[in-house]
Amino acid sequence: MSNSLQTIHISHISPPADLPRLFKLDKGRKISLGAVIPKISSCLVTDPRQGSASAKPVTRESKEVMETERNVLVGTYARAPVVIKSGKGCKLYDVDGKEYLDMTAGIAVNSLGHGDPDWVNAVVEQASTLTHVSNVYYSIPQVTLGKRLVECSFADRVFFTNSGTEANEAAIKFARKFQRFSHADEKLLATEFIAFTNSFHGRTMGALALTSKEHYRAPFEPVMPGVTFIEYGNSEEAIKAIQPGKTAAVFVEPIQGEGGIYSATKDFLQVLRTACDNAGALLVYDEVQCGLGRTGHLWAHEAFGVAPDMMTLAKPLAGGLPIGVVLTTERVAAAISSGDHGSTFAGGPLVCHAALAVLDKIQNSIFLASVTRKGLYLKDLLLTKLGGNPHVKEVRGFGLIVGIELDVQASPLVNACRDAGLLVLTAGKGNVVRLVPPLIISETELEQAAEVLSACLPALDANASS
Repeated sequence: MSNSLQTIHISHISPPADLPRLFKLDKGRKISLGAVIPKISSCLVTDPRQGSASAKPVTRESKEVMETERNVLVGTYARAPVVIKSGKGCKLYDVDGKEYLDMTAGIAVNSLGHGDPDWVNAVVEQASTLTHVSNVYYSIPQVTLGKRLVECSFADRVFFTNSGTEANEAAIKFARKFQRFSHADEKLLATEFIAFTNSFHGRTMGALALTSKEHYRAPFEPVMPGVTFIEYGNSEEAIKAIQPGKTAAVFVEPIQGEGGIYSATKDFLQVLRTACDNAGALLVYDEVQCGLGRTGHLWAHEAFGVAPDMMTLAKPLAGGLPIGVVLTTERVAAAISSGDHGSTFAGGPLVCHAALAVLDKIQNSIFLASVTRKGLYLKDLLLTKLGGNPHVKEVRGFGLIVGIELDVQASPLVNACRDAGLLVLTAGKGNVVRLVPPLIISETELEQAAEVLSACLPALDANASS
């Protein structure tokens, strides 16, 4: 497999650029039957240039749920006008019984699909035994999962959290503490961080500071100071920016998911590794979205052969239950003492036992090979079905994290696909269709997805003409 992102070029693409986007929901707004649904986003943010989500009326049961949500929840999510009730395998069903092929996996979370029987059994078994005890005491599932993660990765130790953003917050603290521990006699310590254009590391204040798009950060300024953003993939700029006595750590996604499905290269990651070593800085990989089998490798960075000092992991690990992990070398862990960090819920017996069921399946070499095979098949299908459309500029991806870059906003296509029974996401500047299906998806289901995407492409022209 190539050390760079597996890419099918259809035409030249200029480098990605930041686009300000921001969540917005009208407080208390009501939805009437037959009304046009407000603007929505399948990305984590709303693109204000999106058209209406759907021309289809909302059924009474869905309307009641949506109205209640708008009246009782804080309006941070611009949701699609679908009320999901159940799921099985790669299929989801709304309250009206409509079936959807799920190419989102809960934003790259449900790698084993919905209702995997072994995962369900693990959850039921542990829930009936022991759910929570806090980290005041030892628990067997936590220790077992920690041991398994160490055995299958570069790491010597792990620290559990409850989400990806919490894992990145922990990694920020660990990097600062490592510098203080390693240079105890120095008055001026390295406290700053390097991150990259199109990065997304989370929404809590430290992780938000590492997230490149200014409009994510602006409403909450001042965020954590001392973060420098450089161009993703620019080795020369990275070498200049990573400085001894200044840079505590470099945070990088081996494959950017929210940023638009862009990949690092082996050479770029090696430059970061060398520059960090020369400067005494730590190299941190954020594999919250791209890790744990999604690329066809257990860890995304394994394709490049360049190991980090720390890696953050979250989304798919517990199969839909909230979990996060920082995996770290002994050198970094030695700087962390009792009381330096902690969490009440992190690494609880229930989520760890569920994670062991997930890891048992995804770690299998045959399973990983199937992800690689299906990823190549999906890109081939997309090139065949979509490649002749003038709006489709590029199909790129690695395993089952795939992006379709368009020359227009993707939301009309996303909306049309949803009406046709296919759930997909957006990414990047809002002009990338993001496909992150359950890793168990069949080739027949991939063919179905490609067919629907192809059939819905005219929505892009219809939206432009209107």
